[in-house]
Amino acid sequence: MTQEAVAEQPEVTEGAEGQGVDSISLNDLQVLANVVDLASQRGAFRGNELTQVGAVFDKLSAFLQQVAAAQAANAEAEGDSPAEEGKEEA
Repeated sequence: MTQEAVAEQPEVTEGAEGQGVDSISLNDLQVLANVVDLASQRGAFRGNELTQVGAVFDKLSAFLQQVAAAQAANAEAEGDSPAEEGKEEA
């Protein structure tokens, strides 16, 4: 890379702090998975592209399932604590 190319690269330090660059939410990733699924149903991909599209779709789906399971476990753990405290006070 030349120095000019490096100088044109955007700064990402602001994005890491949540300033200046929009972030991708889990909802955005779910919408993306839905778009890929819909596009494949409508025949938007060629046969030789399906392996790559399917691999990325599988990774995205697995990630979303893992996050959903972790969120459910956290919600369950947080939900149990206040309920138990309420029982102790009663």
